[in-house]
Amino acid sequence: MATVNPWRPTEPSGRKLSIHVVTWNIASEAPPLDLNDLLQLNNQNLNLDMYVIGLQEMNCGIMSLLSDTAFEDPWSSFFMEVLSPLSFIKVSSVRMQGLLLLVFAKHQHLPFIQIISTKSIPTGLYGYWGNKGGVNICLKLYGYYVSIINCHLPPHMANNDQRLEHFDQILEMQNVGRHDIPNILDHDLILWFGDMNFRIEDFGLHFVRESIKNRCYADLWQKDQLNIAKRQDPLLREFQEGPLHFPPTYKFDKNSDNYDTSEKKRKPAWTDRILWRLKRQPHAGSYTPELPVPDFSLSLRSYISHMMYTISDHKPVSGTFDLELKPVVFIPMITLMHEGLWTTENDILISYSSTPDFLSSSWDWIGLYKVGLRHINDYVSYVWVGDNQVSSSDGLNQVYISVNNIPETEDQFLLCYYSNSLQSVVGISNPFKIQPRAILQDDPLGEAQPRI
Repeated sequence: MATVNPWRPTEPSGRKLSIHVVTWNIASEAPPLDLNDLLQLNNQNLNLDMYVIGLQEMNCGIMSLLSDTAFEDPWSSFFMEVLSPLSFIKVSSVRMQGLLLLVFAKHQHLPFIQIISTKSIPTGLYGYWGNKGGVNICLKLYGYYVSIINCHLPPHMANNDQRLEHFDQILEMQNVGRHDIPNILDHDLILWFGDMNFRIEDFGLHFVRESIKNRCYADLWQKDQLNIAKRQDPLLREFQEGPLHFPPTYKFDKNSDNYDTSEKKRKPAWTDRILWRLKRQPHAGSYTPELPVPDFSLSLRSYISHMMYTISDHKPVSGTFDLELKPVVFIPMITLMHEGLWTTENDILISYSSTPDFLSSSWDWIGLYKVGLRHINDYVSYVWVGDNQVSSSDGLNQVYISVNNIPETEDQFLLCYYSNSLQSVVGISNPFKIQPRAILQDDPLGEAQPRI
């Protein structure tokens, strides 16, 4: 076979990614039947590229945890079922007791998302119990470092100092301890959200409820503990937040829109928050021609609560962002090519090329997937690239998939190359169809004729 020189695209001028972030304390409840509003599925103008979903207070009883170890938890399964038909794939997830963090992306972005680490930081019971704390996914997105943190901080009005201590503790524990990974404060973007449990100081219950009833939030913002802390703490001040143009999201009677009517009558508060921090840039005038400043900016499109959901004593909050960047990485490490017309009559030959800096492993594999896959383990078939290699020369490699592992179906398929060392998909093919097996039958003249 002739040597193939893979096409190398010119460097792109820029790219915009739309990211939808969700945080929700679900109070150990199961998913409701319809989450279209929360996921903004009815908004055709969004054209989202990624979902980042953080849940708190998932059911973490011993039987639930054992079940979730063997099977996907109900919330993860729900989100995958809803999002996979829209070409979203679960890229990564991490769970610590009641905390769950999920990242979904459109399949075309997979070769440009590298999972660096997933981490859990318990802060409950002197740092040994995971009922409070944070979970983190650190990734490289088109070559930029992005850290995503879902947290649950200590409750109650009097524990504000403890909340701030846990905030600092979670931040300090994020560094992965590898010399090639920068400190988290040097990451290009930190997305931090969750049930932060900050409360409204000074004002009494009646004043707070009347202010909410009349949509007079300005006085309440001034006494919000997180806003007060940001005015006093230089590091916390670097985390931005959108305007709170929605009523406090805690605490409600379950299955209602009424704030707490129990004997405790807890004061409403904006406990559920979404923050972000962009890497600090050098001062103007300090740039050098050898070190150009990368184009990387984040803008908030919407920051809202979703008051129609009543299964929990919290209302969910979402933020939609536009991330504009000039990709540092814009060529996939692996370019996959399927050879000729694919049928279920013969073994399938796959050709792929790699970039010069890609280090392959004997544990790398190529998966065959139906379009609409839920996550990377949702393959129909797979082959180890080392075991099934046919040839390798001049940067072009060929492997085969046995015909016995190819389903007879009219579905569309994708190929994904998974790098074991990078723990990520580094190449993905265009969608294609596999022609079903030809079935021989006799015609009236006695000749065998193929029938598709």
